[in-house]
Amino acid sequence: MLGLLSGAARAQAPSEAAVIATYSDLALAGYEDALTSAKTLDAAVDALIAKPSEETLLAARAAWKAARPSYQQTEAFRFGNPIVDDWEGRVNAWPLDEGLIDYVAPSYGAESDSNAFYVANVIANPKITVGGETLDATEITPEFLKDKLQEAGGVEANVATGYHAIEFLLWGQDLHGTGPGAGERPWSDYSKAECTNGNCDRRAAFLKAASDLLVADLEEMVGNWKAEGAARKHLTDDPKAGVAAVLTGMGSLSYGELAGERMKLGLLLHDPEEEHDCFSDNTHVSHLNDAIGIRNVYTGHYVRLDGSVVEGPSVSDLVKAKTPEVDAELRTKLDATVVAMEAVAKAAEGGEAYDQQIGEGNAAGNARVQAAIDGLIAQTRTIERAVAALEVKDVKIEGSDSLDNVNAVFQ
Repeated sequence: MLGLLSGAARAQAPSEAAVIATYSDLALAGYEDALTSAKTLDAAVDALIAKPSEETLLAARAAWKAARPSYQQTEAFRFGNPIVDDWEGRVNAWPLDEGLIDYVAPSYGAESDSNAFYVANVIANPKITVGGETLDATEITPEFLKDKLQEAGGVEANVATGYHAIEFLLWGQDLHGTGPGAGERPWSDYSKAECTNGNCDRRAAFLKAASDLLVADLEEMVGNWKAEGAARKHLTDDPKAGVAAVLTGMGSLSYGELAGERMKLGLLLHDPEEEHDCFSDNTHVSHLNDAIGIRNVYTGHYVRLDGSVVEGPSVSDLVKAKTPEVDAELRTKLDATVVAMEAVAKAAEGGEAYDQQIGEGNAAGNARVQAAIDGLIAQTRTIERAVAALEVKDVKIEGSDSLDNVNAVFQ
């Protein structure tokens, strides 16, 4: 009888190929939604540049915020998928040394031992000379940002493209520390008639180039997940390795990236510079949607911008067929993490921004963030149990000094 039940359980499991088909369909839908919202942002940027005003600046900021949830829910596709991981730095790299791009407050400092472009201020300087070499920034185009300025000098903090470069250009520096308030860039920074802080035409050119490039980069990634796209084909050619990629993505985003680098590091240091959407005070939204994205890929279920649902056979189904208790445990923990992230988000929407919640002396805020970190760590442990249950090889979950070697953080 036991053998018959075991055979029935195995018969109920979907094929690995079917699971990877669903996973790829979720990726395609997610990147299509990210592209749709990026195009809306691009139109709002056009409106701001055409007619700078408080109204058009606020509309562009709202469009940027509206673009974040769809993209953040795709981050679970990054780890384990080399094509996505190699591309990701073009669209979501952070933190950035904003002095590379534009004017900064005196408190930012005038130099950095690790970055010769720390205060290059490309918007103010059409030609930049560093180490005896001159960088021609006369024309600020998408090609210039992508080929010349992004990671200039081999420094990862020289971020010139993607969501966070656009965020800085819409909000400016957040100079409030762990106090209330986000960046306060004035709309007149884009006005030719009432230009503040100089070079308003070049600032507009930079913003437009970055916005156009974001759309183009997302179009590229949508193509990668279509029927014959390289990212999809990489997985469907070897579905077993594809399942390993799904679990690697879930575990690495849960543990090393989100719990460690994006959350625990900032909490340990009580440092507002260590928050993902630091200029806009939108970090709570990004973290919440990362957690939702992890759950999406496990359960094979994604709700699109238009309310339609993409769903199908999932890794959850594979785990349930092998070890139902592990599947139930992981689903429970994924839900618990989302609830913990929602508590952080609710506090932020109520006026206590994420950088305030990680601030020194804020016991309640610190505990709220730590609860979300604990949820991510707990779900990672069960992801590891799922890996063992499925006997999947080559799952490598990324770590973080913030979680694994705290002393290194303070050295």
